[in-house]
Amino acid sequence: MQFFAFDAAYLEKLRSGDADTEGHFVSYFGELIQLKLRSRLSTKEAIEDVRQETFVRVMGQVRSANGLREPDRLGAFVNSVCNHVLMEHYRSKTKTESFLDSDMEATLMARTPSALSLLETKDAQRVVRQILAELPERDRRLLQSVLLEERDKDDVCEEFGITREYLRVMVHRAKQTFKSFYVSRLGDSKMY
Repeated sequence: MQFFAFDAAYLEKLRSGDADTEGHFVSYFGELIQLKLRSRLSTKEAIEDVRQETFVRVMGQVRSANGLREPDRLGAFVNSVCNHVLMEHYRSKTKTESFLDSDMEATLMARTPSALSLLETKDAQRVVRQILAELPERDRRLLQSVLLEERDKDDVCEEFGITREYLRVMVHRAKQTFKSFYVSRLGDSKMY
């Protein structure tokens, strides 16, 4: 991207609504705003909303009677407006999410688990216990220690006589073994 120096003539053309100048302005600052917002917002829609609102406010201020008087400050002004719009976006998102979260929490707290969901949970626990019992002893002990009991990894390493790096490898292998047992169990249950 090539940087551009703004002068009084450019600012005047922008005020008067010159199409080429507006196109350059949107293209130039659109790219910069996009770069800035990509790391701060998670969705394309949010990025586009903040970008468009920034342009609306900047153009409104540039065209107002008390508008921007120093053309060399245009870049800093656009950045400042973008920051304000971004902060407003964060605030409104937080309010919306907390409102939705409280509604969701009330809905979830009002419900008790259904008999079917309790039965499914118990069934899943039974299957997991059966598969753990079928695993080789070392894999079973490792998965129970690290995942179920959430023991300190250094203690587990000492118990098994391995390094932290090798613990990661062993846990991965034990998970893969568990997964293959679980998948074969699901396949068997579909046959009945």
